[in-house]
Amino acid sequence: MSDWDDFRRFRSEPKRPPPEHGIRMKKAGTTWWGQRWIEALERALGADARRLGRGRSYARAGRTHDLVVRGGTVTAQVTGSRPTPYDVRIELSQLGDEQWRAAIVGMAAKAQFAAELLGGQMPLAIDEVFQSASASLFPAQRADLVTSCSCPDWGDPCKHVAATHYVLGEALDRDPFLLFELRGKTRAEVLGALRAARAGELASEPGAATAPRDEPEVPSVTLTLSAADYDRPPVPLPALEFSFDEPRGDGALLRQLGSPPAWRAEQSPGALFGDWIRDAAQAARRIALGDADAASTLDESQPPAPPNESGPPPRAKKKSVKKPTSKKKKTGARRRER
Repeated sequence: MSDWDDFRRFRSEPKRPPPEHGIRMKKAGTTWWGQRWIEALERALGADARRLGRGRSYARAGRTHDLVVRGGTVTAQVTGSRPTPYDVRIELSQLGDEQWRAAIVGMAAKAQFAAELLGGQMPLAIDEVFQSASASLFPAQRADLVTSCSCPDWGDPCKHVAATHYVLGEALDRDPFLLFELRGKTRAEVLGALRAARAGELASEPGAATAPRDEPEVPSVTLTLSAADYDRPPVPLPALEFSFDEPRGDGALLRQLGSPPAWRAEQSPGALFGDWIRDAAQAARRIALGDADAASTLDESQPPAPPNESGPPPRAKKKSVKKPTSKKKKTGARRRER
């Protein structure tokens, strides 16, 4: 059977349903680096819009599965019309050690870059640092990408490769450090080299272990204060004086605010609550002046409930509490009578 017959049979077979473990792409390019990746691969691949559109449809349907990123190689399987899924392989060219070294030094020189990377974010102008090192995080030309697929479609890229690219773009949105891994460095390697560069300990070779340095001596402090004198002030504290003057008027703030729009009572809030405000202010002043019995003289009745259409409820009367009197036993008189 010729390749043309195999391709015609491939086109005539119905598509199989996507697998349950397929990766359903919702939207790729939600971050600036994810969008930059999509634009870069579309420009580098140079595929027509129809092939890319079919690849997006495959990615949304969940036909791409078993995606693995290891180093600069991406492998995945895409379920199409055949019983066996197609094997997709994408290889991105790796950056050299000198390029990585220059990029790490450039990122470490900018405090904002280092802070964002250590916080799991990708700086907006990070590719400028790589461009200054004669490199780029994103594929700039077709030679940066090597793609292959086991399908009989001789298009480059086919829809299966395009679907894998879009799924990878969504994965980059969630984990921007995949960009570093695609270019040859893992997240741990980049962050470790970045910390070393920020501390002035960048090794001569990328990934090499740094020699331990002597820790500076930490100055110590000797306390001559005893435990008994810890809470005692070193000098006498100045005397504090307070004054609690009687208010010039009762309910001045309520009178100033006036009645709210929903108020239906005939009396204003200041007139209705004025007695309680006066009693509370007087009791608070007496308590501040050291009158221990002031709290017991407060009105035990609660302030009136919010007024309804029938008007405010009458003020509750104060309850007088009578103190029990003790009766003295006349035991001595009875004894004398006896």
